[in-house]
Amino acid sequence: YDDVMLTPFLIQTQALTHGPIHNLSFSWPAGVSWICGDEGKGKTTLLRLLAGDVQPTAGTVTAPEGGVFWVDLQGPTHDATTVQDCWDTLRGRYPSWNEALLQDLSKELNMAEHLEKRLNMLSAGSRRKVMVVAALASGAAVTLLDQPFAALDFGSIRIIKEFLSDAAAHTSRAWIVADYEAPSDVPLARVLNLD
Repeated sequence: YDDVMLTPFLIQTQALTHGPIHNLSFSWPAGVSWICGDEGKGKTTLLRLLAGDVQPTAGTVTAPEGGVFWVDLQGPTHDATTVQDCWDTLRGRYPSWNEALLQDLSKELNMAEHLEKRLNMLSAGSRRKVMVVAALASGAAVTLLDQPFAALDFGSIRIIKEFLSDAAAHTSRAWIVADYEAPSDVPLARVLNLD
C-alpha cells in the first residue's frame, strides 16, 4: 500500500517577481480561476511566467507534469499561418489533445469556414477564437487564457462561458483566465486581483 499525496494545487508561484509582478506567492487548484486587474497590472506577464514563456527575475513557478497550455497568436509572428496549420502545430505539443472537442468548438464558434485562411486575414475576434479553441482542446493540465472574450460576439462569449462553467467542476485540470474583471456567472475556484 502506497500513500498517495494529493496536491491541493496544480500550479503555484513562490515569491515570483518580474516586471509589474512583485513577490507573488499564490496557488491555483483544479477548476476555473481568474486573474483580474486594470491595464498594466501584470495579467499577461503573470500568464507568461506561469507558462515559462518568460523567466522570473526572482522566485519560482511549480508547474504540473501534465503540461501548461499557453499561446499568444495576436502578434505578427503568426500572420502567415493558416488556422488549420496553427491547430496542427499545437496538436503535436499536447499529448491529451481532444480533436473531437476542437471540431465541436470550431463549428459552434463558426471557425470551420476559416480553416485555410491565414491569421492576418481574420478579424480580431476570429483570430482570438483560434487561440481559445486550441486552448480548450489542448487537454493540458493547466490552460492559460488571456482575455478570451475580447472582440467576440455575445453568442461566442456564451459558448466559452458554458465550457468554463462545466470545467469548473473538473478535479484534475485547471483553467486560469486573465481579464479585467471576474465574471459572476462562472463558478470560480480562486480569484487573484492584481489591482
